[in-house]
Amino acid sequence: MRRALPVLALTSALLSGCIDLAPAYHRPALPTPATFPTGPTTAMQTATPQPLVGWRDFFSDPKLKTVIEQALANNRDLRVAVANIAAARAQYHVQRSALFPKINAQAAATYGQEPTSVIAGGAVPAGAASKYNEQLYSLTAGVSAYQLDLFGKVRNLTRSAQDQYFATRQARDAAQITLVSEVAADYLVVGSDRALLKIAEDTLKSGTETLEVTKRRFDTGVDSELDVSQAQTVVQQARFDVSRLTTQVALDRDALDLVVGAPVSNDLLPPGVGEPIVVLERLPAAVNSSVLQSRPDVLQAEDQLRAANANIGAARAAFFPSIELTGSGGLTSLALSTLFKGASETWSFAPTIGQTIFDAGANRGNLDYAKAQRDISVANYEKTIQVAFREVADALAQRGAIDEQLAAQQALTGAAANALRLSTARYEQGSDTYLNVLIAQRTLYAARQTLVASRLTEATNLVTLYTVLGGGLDAPAALAAR
Repeated sequence: MRRALPVLALTSALLSGCIDLAPAYHRPALPTPATFPTGPTTAMQTATPQPLVGWRDFFSDPKLKTVIEQALANNRDLRVAVANIAAARAQYHVQRSALFPKINAQAAATYGQEPTSVIAGGAVPAGAASKYNEQLYSLTAGVSAYQLDLFGKVRNLTRSAQDQYFATRQARDAAQITLVSEVAADYLVVGSDRALLKIAEDTLKSGTETLEVTKRRFDTGVDSELDVSQAQTVVQQARFDVSRLTTQVALDRDALDLVVGAPVSNDLLPPGVGEPIVVLERLPAAVNSSVLQSRPDVLQAEDQLRAANANIGAARAAFFPSIELTGSGGLTSLALSTLFKGASETWSFAPTIGQTIFDAGANRGNLDYAKAQRDISVANYEKTIQVAFREVADALAQRGAIDEQLAAQQALTGAAANALRLSTARYEQGSDTYLNVLIAQRTLYAARQTLVASRLTEATNLVTLYTVLGGGLDAPAALAAR
């Protein structure tokens, strides 16, 4: 046994693969323009890349940070992504083990009894025992059917499993970025709808007060019944909106609880009143489309392409002979006391070589399939980049116009508030009709609602840009492993 195992190890070292039949991997060229679209409606871009910061630095609202941390700890989709990493890592380790021989050890003892007549060939000497007791002890270790990887089949399958493992790690990073953006977006929607609810409640309160004044003026003959009816339209519209938005806020909270994976306490929700929704730091500017190659979903597609490329090498290796080694060495003795003494060593070595002569095109089919899968992976990789390019271009286009839109809406809201103030004063002095007050009230109500929606659009656009540019993970796991 001491001689046999080194022979097996030396043979494996000398013969194991020196040929790689996988095609050389080259990253496909970007199927998009080198730069994002530019123009008056596109956000300005810097001359050099600026990496995105981690989400803890990007989101400045401490409440939102706490909610995101809860989601990272409780979201079930993210748990599935993490479990997929563990599964892919285990599959990689299983496949990698095929690179090494598996050594098995066995200890055995055999006890038996034979008639002496059988041992003596039919004649039993006088005085001999009628039975013969047989004992055999053995201790062996050996390798069974270890395949020499001369043409890289096992190594390419291992490489494919490794790239699939990397792809699941990138998928987990992509899932985290998506989760963070979903939490932020749902959080902003809750704040926006709570702000709209407060506007509706304020309008209902002021409208009710105006209606009471109009009724008193009608009782004294100053106003007409038409004025009362017009005042009631504002009240009833606001009343409807309060009921609708109360329901909508409850639905928003349910959506936030679902994506977080646990109930979010009231003290962590965004306020419904106040200045514009500011929960984000300024987004670092993008440069050119090469930034898309660092997006986790793009890296995932590339890892899958690398895996498909390695599978071609494994399929090509099937056309060549396979060599397997089987050998063992050990000790055998008729007595346990002499098992480790004397000439009890035994060994065997049985290499085999096999070559497929006719398989009805199975190997060719497998190779064609592997090439087709590689072509599919190339197309998926290029499409992933094209989709990412479109997402970034759209977000930059919106980013370039949102500031002007928001400034215009703020000015419009201020003008509408002033118009309502002046119309109310003229109406109370009797120099104007209530119709102008009604128009001013409706204009201001709509302007305040649109202003909230514009602020939500601005904040959501930052979240979208953060997401489509690849987020900013604090520690990109897949890249760190390379």
